Amino acid sequence: MWGITRYQWLVLFAAWLGWGFDVFDGMLFNYVAPNCIPTLLHLPLGSAAARSATLFWTGALTSLLLVGWAAGGILFGFICDRFGRMRTLMLTMVLYAVGTAACAAATNLWMLAAFRLVASLGIGGEWAAGASMVAEVMPEKRRVEGGALLYTAAPFGLFLATFLNYQVAGVWFANDSAMSWRYVFLFGLLPAAAAFAVRWFMHEPERWQSVKVRSQARLRQIFTPELRRQTLLGTLTTIVALAAWWSCNAFIPVIATGLARTEAVLRGYQQSATFNLIEHWKLTATVAFNLGGLIGTLLTIPLAKRLGRRPMFGWYFAASAAAIFATFGIDMPSSTRLYMFFLVGVPVFGVFGAFPFYLTELFPTRLRATGSGFCYNIGRVLAAVGPFVVGAAAARGTAMQTVFYVGFAPLLGLLLVPFIIETRGGALAD
Repeated sequence: MWGITRYQWLVLFAAWLGWGFDVFDGMLFNYVAPNCIPTLLHLPLGSAAARSATLFWTGALTSLLLVGWAAGGILFGFICDRFGRMRTLMLTMVLYAVGTAACAAATNLWMLAAFRLVASLGIGGEWAAGASMVAEVMPEKRRVEGGALLYTAAPFGLFLATFLNYQVAGVWFANDSAMSWRYVFLFGLLPAAAAFAVRWFMHEPERWQSVKVRSQARLRQIFTPELRRQTLLGTLTTIVALAAWWSCNAFIPVIATGLARTEAVLRGYQQSATFNLIEHWKLTATVAFNLGGLIGTLLTIPLAKRLGRRPMFGWYFAASAAAIFATFGIDMPSSTRLYMFFLVGVPVFGVFGAFPFYLTELFPTRLRATGSGFCYNIGRVLAAVGPFVVGAAAARGTAMQTVFYVGFAPLLGLLLVPFIIETRGGALAD
């Protein structure tokens, strides 16, 4: 199919699993935060104090995750160029799996933060290894398809996290909210099992092996005159996308919870019925966002190949701003707003389907993981400000009104579009 061999499909599948479980482990906290944070702070679930603390600490711990993600991306990007794509992919998957599962044993927020930090190092490092491996193994004419298909793992990871949380917290342990979040975190071990299952069938890309003897990757090399422009513009492009995605996605469960509580009051629901409505609405909002993201990810293929990389990013940034402003700024019934998350997901989530092939096109093989990993992950340090500010502001007001202003991030991103480096039609540099 598409002129892709069986082994090339296997490489894509291995990287796909790595990225899918990467997102899966990274997002578990967002689903359990409404139960996890009050429990660790010894606050009554559902109380005003619990809701305020959840908003603030969701933002703070998400920002911490992004900082650790950035550090892991830079560190393991360097390791990937020096020691190999496959080895780094396996190592990072095990690291974030163990870190996430350890969160189940946390007895206070500081322990939770420490375990999340460990997981974030692996989560950040996995992307560069997987993206570089796919870019170097795929046929030249199918590099865009390979990169976009790789990122469809992100909606898969979110779907899996959503349904697993619903099954554990909403069905199996629906009457034990103080403990259900611990069982959810334990499922973070799934990536480790997947890593051991696929490692026996993989070997390092021939393109990397051909340069590894002379490869002495150093972070400073991506700032030489030859690559400085690629590094700067690649980083700025990802910052815009990351700020919008994290500030929106991190608060989907919180916003859905608030909408469900308001709706439950209007319907006169008791506590148990309110809890069931909350879990159902969190599921609905997240599925809508993820489905939009899946479609948006696949749209990067025709847009990148027919229009080019620069117009593609312009389209996604403009659509992101419009969708955020409409979803969080227009008065509408709560149930309708849940499905509006689909429109947000198409551009805000979908644009990330371009980064696996676009960022790897900017750098030569000897610096591909270092450069693309830096661009994709260093932006998380600046993007980390977004969830923290949104969480702190939402704790004093409403999350939905606060997220409305996130729409200005992709709007400003449109100013960057004329300077984005166009790579359509070019071969992958050695």
